[in-house]
Amino acid sequence: NSSSLSDPTLERHFKGHRDNVTSVDFSCNMKQIATGSMDSCVMIWNMKPQMRAYRFDGHKEAVISVQFSPSGHLVASASRDKTVRLWVPSMKAESTAFRAHTATVRSVNFSGDGLNLVTASDDKTIKVWTVHRQKFLFSLNQHINWVRCAKFSPDDRLIVSSSDDKTIKLWDKNSRECIHSFYEHAGYANHVEFHPSGTCIAAASTDNSVKVWDIRSHKMLQHYQVHSGVVNSLSFHPAGNFLITASSDSTMKILDLVEGKLLYTLHGHQGPVTSVAFSRTGEYFASGGSDEQVHAVQHQENTTPSQSEGAPHSHTYRHLSSSSSSTHQPQARGLPQHSPQVQAQSQASDGGVPPALARTLDHIIGQLDILTQTVSILEQRLTLTEDKLKECLENQMEIGLHLQRREEA
Repeated sequence: NSSSLSDPTLERHFKGHRDNVTSVDFSCNMKQIATGSMDSCVMIWNMKPQMRAYRFDGHKEAVISVQFSPSGHLVASASRDKTVRLWVPSMKAESTAFRAHTATVRSVNFSGDGLNLVTASDDKTIKVWTVHRQKFLFSLNQHINWVRCAKFSPDDRLIVSSSDDKTIKLWDKNSRECIHSFYEHAGYANHVEFHPSGTCIAAASTDNSVKVWDIRSHKMLQHYQVHSGVVNSLSFHPAGNFLITASSDSTMKILDLVEGKLLYTLHGHQGPVTSVAFSRTGEYFASGGSDEQVHAVQHQENTTPSQSEGAPHSHTYRHLSSSSSSTHQPQARGLPQHSPQVQAQSQASDGGVPPALARTLDHIIGQLDILTQTVSILEQRLTLTEDKLKECLENQMEIGLHLQRREEA
């Protein structure tokens, strides 16, 4: 029995942005989707139909990247206005902003433990920050052109980045050294991401292709040439068996990484698909496009024999119909399976924590996140007050000195 995916069905369809949707991400509990747009807004969509969406205004220019924190109680956004904002995804829309770079911030990503952020910018640098107080830790400076994307590895030990200089760089977070550069020859990578096992990376390229590299041997494992337009975004299924890609050819593709073949071609957006992301469980994926729309699609994993063997399926998920298509097969080998050790760990972690305890812990983490955010906002206000007091004292001292000089004169 090989693992497969059921036919995708459109669960929710959101419209509220006034320009291209640039980025999408699910909260860990799948109750919310965060999106960024060229309209300079961040929106939080609730998966429950009766719940309204939240629109967050704060950025002065286009929002290029958004991501939920691992606990789901903060949303980070990166903008062309050179800032990063941290939002509490609720009706109050509380946020704290910090000037992260000297040019457009293209990407923002939380570390797996939720303690750090990595940002990538047109100023050619990658920067790492603490989430609490947004303290700058260090920068990585070897790219020689705009940096499009930067992501932490699942164990937070590595950072991968992609740039218009046609390189994808792998960095050691502790030593801050570049440990390897992968070279793109025909185009550059718009988006790069670690496989859930942390053993390989996938890159979405402007040469219309998707490449998967092994980070230990540095060899290219797979090369998919399935799109007829620039590939803008991609996302690994949490099980590691599938990869979804979004392209300017107005389609998304689901790739079977074990078999090394195209599984589905998905039609739903009118125009380029700019962003795509699987939910944390893999049951859903969300996509955003230049048609200003956001789609949330249900797509369950089956463990029954795959019914989509042979030709890949072409699928318009609004109509819930699937027909064979003659889309050309990618030339790719299967990815190595997860090691038994990794599988055993994931099964142990799934069965080890009772649901009630997991919910309680999640709630505590959420409250701590909100507390951290509140403290951060208070600290900023306190800093402003201290600055004003300092200014007043300096003025008083100047007046005092001036009066003293007059008396002496």
